[in-house]
Amino acid sequence: MNWIWLDDKIYRNEQNTHYSGLLPQFNYNYAVAEFRKSYVFNKIAESVSLVFSGDTAFELYLNGEIIATGPSPVGGDFLGNEKPRSKHYSNAITVHPHSKTLDFYVRVKMGPVGIYEYSKGHGGFALEGTVTLEDNSTTSISTDSTWLARKNGAYTKPYEYDGRISPDDWTNATEITDIWNAEFVFLPQLERNVIIPVDDGLTVKAKTTEEFTLELDKIYAAILCLSVKAKGDIRIEVTAYETEIDSRSKTEILYFNQDCEYTGLQVHSIGALKIRITNESDADAVIIPKVITVNYPAPFCAKTVTSDDDLNLVLDVCAHTLKICRQHIHLDSPCHYEPLACTGDYYIESLMTAFSYGDMRLAEFDIIRTAELLRSNDGRMFHTTYSLIWVLMLYDIYMFTGNTELLEKCKDALIMLLDRFKTYIGENNIIEYPPDYMFVDWLYIDKITLHHPPKALGQTCLNMFYFGALEKAAEIFDILGDTDRSDECRTNAEELKKAVNEVLFDKDRQMYFEGLTTATPEHLLRHEMPQNTTKKYYRKHANILAAYFGICDREMSRNLIHRIMNDEIEGIYQAYFAHYLMEAVYRNGLRDEYTLQIAEMWKSHAKDCPKGLTEGFYPPEPTYSFDHSHAWGGTPLYSVPLALTGFKMIKAGFEEISLSPSLLGLEKADIQIPTPYGNITVSLEKGKETVYNIPEQIKCKRG
Repeated sequence: MNWIWLDDKIYRNEQNTHYSGLLPQFNYNYAVAEFRKSYVFNKIAESVSLVFSGDTAFELYLNGEIIATGPSPVGGDFLGNEKPRSKHYSNAITVHPHSKTLDFYVRVKMGPVGIYEYSKGHGGFALEGTVTLEDNSTTSISTDSTWLARKNGAYTKPYEYDGRISPDDWTNATEITDIWNAEFVFLPQLERNVIIPVDDGLTVKAKTTEEFTLELDKIYAAILCLSVKAKGDIRIEVTAYETEIDSRSKTEILYFNQDCEYTGLQVHSIGALKIRITNESDADAVIIPKVITVNYPAPFCAKTVTSDDDLNLVLDVCAHTLKICRQHIHLDSPCHYEPLACTGDYYIESLMTAFSYGDMRLAEFDIIRTAELLRSNDGRMFHTTYSLIWVLMLYDIYMFTGNTELLEKCKDALIMLLDRFKTYIGENNIIEYPPDYMFVDWLYIDKITLHHPPKALGQTCLNMFYFGALEKAAEIFDILGDTDRSDECRTNAEELKKAVNEVLFDKDRQMYFEGLTTATPEHLLRHEMPQNTTKKYYRKHANILAAYFGICDREMSRNLIHRIMNDEIEGIYQAYFAHYLMEAVYRNGLRDEYTLQIAEMWKSHAKDCPKGLTEGFYPPEPTYSFDHSHAWGGTPLYSVPLALTGFKMIKAGFEEISLSPSLLGLEKADIQIPTPYGNITVSLEKGKETVYNIPEQIKCKRG
C-alpha cells in the first residue's frame, strides 16, 4: 500500500509522535490530519473493496457516510513501550455505493492517547482498493500524492476542540516511506449507533451559563458528538462518567462561535453526561448532545433465562458489559482501556463470549497479538501470572474453534515462554526467582497489594498457574504432534506438582499457604517485587487454585472447596477470582451445592447498578471506587450456563460434546449455547423431562 501524510515542508512539527499512550501523557506532537479524494466514473460503481490502515487512528468516510474505523490495534504490554511494535495491521471492507462518484474523506489522529493505542512513531494513512463497475469491469484506486491533505487545527489536543480555528487549506498529500508493513487481519467493522439523550436539545440563553445532567439507560463505550447552533462564542465542558464523577471521568472542553457538527476521537465509558455550557454571545444557543456507541458487532447473544429474576439480571448485566468491552481489541473496561497485557481479563471474556455472542475471532486475534508480545520480549510479560494464563486461553479457544492453525502460529511463542519459566525454578523445584508474582487479585492484605505481592502472598498462586500452563502446553504439543515437548511438559508438571505439595502444603492444617517467608534476593527487588514478609499467610486464593488445577487429588480438592465455602479458610476474593472458584466447583462435581451460592455474590451489585458490571465486590482500599464497565468479573455469563447444562467439549470445534443438565435447585431454566452450526438449547423444568435441541453436525453424549 502507498502511505501518505501531510507535507513535511509545511507541517514540520506534525510528523513524528511517541510509540505508546503508556509513555508520558500528551507530552508529544499531537495532530489531526484530513485527507480527501474524489473519483468520477462514467458508469455506476456497484461495489468497492478496500484495504486500509492508519497511524494512530482514523475514520474513513465514503460519499458522506462513515464506512470504517481503524486500524485494529497491535496490542501491547506495560513493558517495552520505548520502542515501536514490530507489526501494524490493516483491515478491509466491501461497500456498494451504486454511484458514479466516490468521494473519500479520512480523519486521522496522530498520537496514541488511550493506553491501548500504539504508533510506529509517524503519522500516516494508506488505502487501496478495487472498484467494480456496473458492466463488471474493474479499476484500482490507491492513496497517492493526488489525494488532498490538510491539518485540522481545531483538534488542539486530546479532549480539547476549538471550533473557532478553521481547517488549513487543502494541499497535495505526500507519499511517505512504508515503515508499517501492515499485516492484513479480517475483523468486521465496529458497530456504531447514535443515542440522543434529549431530542429537543439544550437551549442556553445569551450571556448565561447553565449545567445539565443527562442519564443514559446503560453504560456504553461511546464517542461524544454535538450539534451546535450558535452565533457567537460558547464554551462547553462535557464530562463523561459512569455512575458518579470521579478520577476516571473524562472531560472534553469545546469552543464554538458558529453552527458546527463535532465528533470526538476518544472512546469513553458513558452512563451519564454532565454538560456545562457558557454562552458568551448575544443570541441563544442550542446544543444537541449525542453519544455514538461503538463495539464489536453483536447481532446475536445467546440467553440463559431462569426462574430466578435476580440471577437473570446478573446475566444480562454481564452480557452488556462484555459487549462494550469488545472493540477491535478486548478491553478490561472502556473506562481504563488497558493494553493487551491484562490476559486474566481477556481469558474470562473469551469464555463469556463462547457462551453468549459466540464469535471467537476477536479472542483468536488477541491470542496472536499476545504471542507477538512474547516474541518481542523473549517470552516475558509484565504480569507474570497473566503470561501463563495466555496458555490456558490458547488451549480453550482452540477447543471452542478447532483452529489448529492458531496453535501452530503460537508454538514458537509458547516455547519461549516455557523456556523463560524454567529459569525461575529454585533448588526446591518450585518457582523461586521470578521477576514478580503479579497478578493475584485486586485486594490489599495487611496494607500489602495483591496486584504485585511479595513472595509470601504470591508464590503459591504463581506456581499453581505454572502447573496449569504446563499441563495445557503438553496437550497443545500433543495436538501439534510434538511428542518430545509434550513429554517434557508432563514431566515438568509432575515434578512441580510433587514439589508444591512438599514445600507449599501445610500437612497439619491440610491446606496450602500463599508462599514461603524466605527473603527475596536484593537484585530482584523493585516496585513490582517488594521484599518478602516474615508472616506466613493461609488464605483462600492458593487453595481455590489448588482445586481448580487439580494439583491435589479429587478428595482433597473437594475438601478444600467445602472449607472455602464454609469460611473455614480465611480471606475474601474479588469477582475476578470467583471465576476460578466457580470452575473449581464445576470440575470437582460440586456444582449442585455451590454454583448458585457463589452467584449470589453478584446479585446486590447488579441491583445497585443494572447499567454495567462493577469491577469488584470489595473496595481494595477505602478511597478506591470501582468502575462499572469491567467484564473481567462477569464469569456467571459463562459459569452458570456451563453448570446448568453440564457442558463438556470432548472433541474440539463442537465435533463432539457431552451434556449432563441440572437445575442446581432452580425451578426452571432455558439455556442457549452458540456453536458454528447454530444454537444448542436445553430446556429444564422441575418435574419435567429435559428438552434438547442440538444441531445435527454435533455428536452429543447425554449424561
